This record gives sequence, structure tokens and C-alpha cells, in this order.
Amino acid sequence: METPEKSNSKKKKILPVILALIVIASAVFGINKYIYSQHHEDTDDAQVDADISPVLARVSGYVNEIRFADNQEVKKGDTLILLDDRDLQIKLQQARAAYDNANENITVARANTGTSEANFETAKSNVEAAKVRVWKATEDYKRYENLIAQNAAPRQQFDAAKAEKETAEAALQTATKQQQAATMQVQASQQLIAAAQSQLSQRQADIDFATLQLSYTIVTAPANGIASRKNVEPGQLVNAGAPLFAVVSTDDICVIANFKETQLTRMKEGLPVDVQADAFPDEKINGTIYRFSAATGAKFSLLPPDNATGNFVKVIQRVPVKIKLSGNKVALSRLRPGMSVRVSVKLD
Repeated sequence: METPEKSNSKKKKILPVILALIVIASAVFGINKYIYSQHHEDTDDAQVDADISPVLARVSGYVNEIRFADNQEVKKGDTLILLDDRDLQIKLQQARAAYDNANENITVARANTGTSEANFETAKSNVEAAKVRVWKATEDYKRYENLIAQNAAPRQQFDAAKAEKETAEAALQTATKQQQAATMQVQASQQLIAAAQSQLSQRQADIDFATLQLSYTIVTAPANGIASRKNVEPGQLVNAGAPLFAVVSTDDICVIANFKETQLTRMKEGLPVDVQADAFPDEKINGTIYRFSAATGAKFSLLPPDNATGNFVKVIQRVPVKIKLSGNKVALSRLRPGMSVRVSVKLD
């Protein structure tokens, strides 16, 4: 049987050993932490992020068909909602009818131009004929004028030659004016063609616009992802600009980590990152620093702080850092924007 003295002696020997083990364990833990901190920067102020594309109605109409369920995975270009397009079909038919009418107007304008050009050629020929007549009448007049001066011709013939000359000159003036009028008519006809062609272009634009509006009745997925927040039901009237649903992209899942400004000293783009999601702590997710924000998070807030007023208290700011994810595709597929994660950057 042990005596009290021996028991106290053993306790005195065990106590220093325990204290030594505690000191050694603390030293090892502290050294590991120090070494780790020299090669890593950690933060738990980080969240999963992704592009969220809100889909709005581009035209008003009644919902004919919905081809997806809430939170369903979709592919870019998939038809998700069909709107009633009968009104827009009629508008497209009207635009096409107006286009055909404008095209016929061009045909009529060209025909009128052809007639005007023919009239111009006729007027031009009349002018030439009138010039010849004036020349002949002038020559006859000069001839009879010389004969009258020599009393070799009767006065009546001279008067007839003079009348013919004046009549030919008047006819030439008339033909010249008719040619000028024909020229103006040709110019007006050409302007009508230009106006008709401009009208045709306008009608083509109306067709393009009606076709574009009609295409908006087919609502498609803007990106690969998960369609969520469905706000419509079949038969519902939606107005242009009304939100229909949103697509959360699954092609570019990333993490936005808010590091303290004092942690950025050795951080740079391309450094590897270990990511641990709070929802899946056992899943290993790799990442890479992609971009640093152009300003601190406080500067992008609704009411950014102004240190120029009041008493100044220095506060360490945080800078958002975008981290691209890679590796475990199964784990990545389970991540959702807004999830909290912990990130650790491996420094050079």
C-alpha cells in the first residue's frame, strides 16, 4: 500500500511533464500558425456570386404557354414563354401591304417619267423644227426685202414673207417654252421616283420593326443556368417591361472575397486559392484570383463615408476580390449565389 508521501511524490513528477507537453503543443501550434500566416491570407467575408439575368417582357400580350418550371435548368436560346402574337401578326401584314403599295407607286412614277421623257424629246424635236422654219422664213424675208428695194417683187409677197417670219419666230418661242415645261416635268417625275423610293424604304423599316416586335412574343433563355423567380401564369396579361423570370448563370460561378486592405500586400492575380463552402465543408474547391475591385466596398455603397467631416477614426477598408473556381464540378454545381464561403490565398 502506497504511503501519502509516495503518492505526492508521483504527482509532483507528473505535473511538470504535463506542463511541458502543454508548452510544447502550444509552441508547435503557434509556429504552425505563424508559418501558415506567412504563406496564406484568409477571410470568411466571402460569398458565391454569379450573373443573374432578369428577363423582361419586350411587348405587351397575354401569356399563351409557359415551357419551364421554377428553378429548372435551361440552356441559352431555349423557348420558355410564348405570348399571344395575333395582333402583331396583323400589324406585320399591314406593313407588308403598305410596302407592296409603295412598290407600285415606284412603278407608276417610273412610267410617268418615261412619258415625261418622251414628251421632252417631242418638244425638243419641235424646237429644232421651229428653228428650221424660222431660218427659212428669215431667208425668204431677206430675199423679198431685197426685191422690194429693187421694185422687182409685189408688196403682197413681201408682206406674206414677213408674216411667215414672225409666225415662225412665235412658234419657236412657243416650242422653247414647251421644251422647258417638258424638262421641268421630267425633273418632277424623277423627284417623284426618289420620294417613292424613300417611302419604300420607310415601309421596309416598318416591316422590320413589325417582325422584330413579333419575335419578342417568343421569350428565350438569355444564358445557360437555372430559371428562377417565375412571375407569370398562363393567360396572364403582361405589359412591356414587366419582369417575367430570372436566369442564374451556371457558366461563370465565382467567389467575391472581401479582403482587408492590409492583406493585399503580396496578393496578385493568378495566385491559387482554396475555397471551403459553409454548406459543404468536406468538398474541396480550387480557385484562382481573377480580378481586384477598382475601389473598396465602402466607395460603392449607397452613402460612402466622407472622412473630411467630423472626427476621423481610421477604419481598415475591405477590397472585393473576384476568384474564379475550378476543379470539382459536382461541388461547383451545388453552389448557389449568396452562399457563404471561406477562402485561403496561397502566397508566393
